[in-house]
Amino acid sequence: MQETLQNQLEKMNEKEFQKDLIQWFEKEMRDLPWRKNQDPYRVWVSEIMLQQTRVDTVIPYYNRFMEQFPTIEALAFAPEEKVLKAWEGLGYYSRARNLQSAVREVHEQYGGQVPKDPKEISALKGVGPYTAGAILSIAYDIPEPAVDGNVMRVLSRILSLWDDIAKPSSRKIFEEAVRHLINKENPSYFNQAMMELGALICTPTSPSCLLCPVQEHCLAFSEGIQRDLPVKTKKKSTKVIDLLTVMVQNQDGDWLMNQRPAQGLLANLWEFPSFEKQQEQESAVQIQEFLKTDFNVEAVVDAEPVLVQDHVFSHLTWKMVIFKAKTKDQTSIGDRAAWMNREAIERVALPVSHRKIWNHYLST
Repeated sequence: MQETLQNQLEKMNEKEFQKDLIQWFEKEMRDLPWRKNQDPYRVWVSEIMLQQTRVDTVIPYYNRFMEQFPTIEALAFAPEEKVLKAWEGLGYYSRARNLQSAVREVHEQYGGQVPKDPKEISALKGVGPYTAGAILSIAYDIPEPAVDGNVMRVLSRILSLWDDIAKPSSRKIFEEAVRHLINKENPSYFNQAMMELGALICTPTSPSCLLCPVQEHCLAFSEGIQRDLPVKTKKKSTKVIDLLTVMVQNQDGDWLMNQRPAQGLLANLWEFPSFEKQQEQESAVQIQEFLKTDFNVEAVVDAEPVLVQDHVFSHLTWKMVIFKAKTKDQTSIGDRAAWMNREAIERVALPVSHRKIWNHYLST
């Protein structure tokens, strides 16, 4: 594989490639809020939000987040509940927790200055090789590779590389390619241009080769194999979990809410009580037993569900069936549960799936 990369790189006119790529980016770059300056904190927040999330989705969240937490100090001292609420809807909430944890470390250890040293920045929680390279190159003009899926796809076509981009071991090959090709005078624009090219032109299924600014440098295009690359093995099928969820309302009109564990999936977010369904029992009976066992609440459960929905994560799917229930109980219900009125539910951070449940209730 190493010889193949070296052979392919030798075929490149890297100076012309850099010039064509950067000139295109200067003309065509999108007007994105995190590009207004090179503030490393702003770049950092944007890169964390953009992980596994589309640009159009991120923009409004980014603007609201930066209004609430405009500086490292503001985010470092913010309550986690407020940060999670600002993140609500973006998903992958561990990103928000890791970001705040790392920002606190920057505030305490580096005087609020995002470190320029690759080892120091890479040691921060949630900052992997791509994020470190993106911050160092975009904010500090340090020629470090920032290799994500877009960049691997672009390079696999330009250099005709057949390494499986789904394998972690392949990343090193693509990082080496970027180290060789990156423009040392303007690494910020080079890396951003590679990302932009993958997002707008060199797309996964239908690359717009006739519009590509580096078409003449692309080995895959010259050989007519651009649609065969990149090589990417399919993920294993995701796990499916059948969940029963219940909206329990007491005599005061308050709703029973449960806070998820401090570790694991959707940690510390609030939700309507949920549990994995057992196939052999009626749903309403299972819900009654669950509420009594876990919350010491006796409730009358509606016979029919009010909503059925699927929620898909990267590694599993929740098949959710949602019921309503009434109770006279208003007693203590444990450390991680609470009775909440409508205003309180609007204030706390809910997973997307449970926010949809609440919005459905409000609309009916």
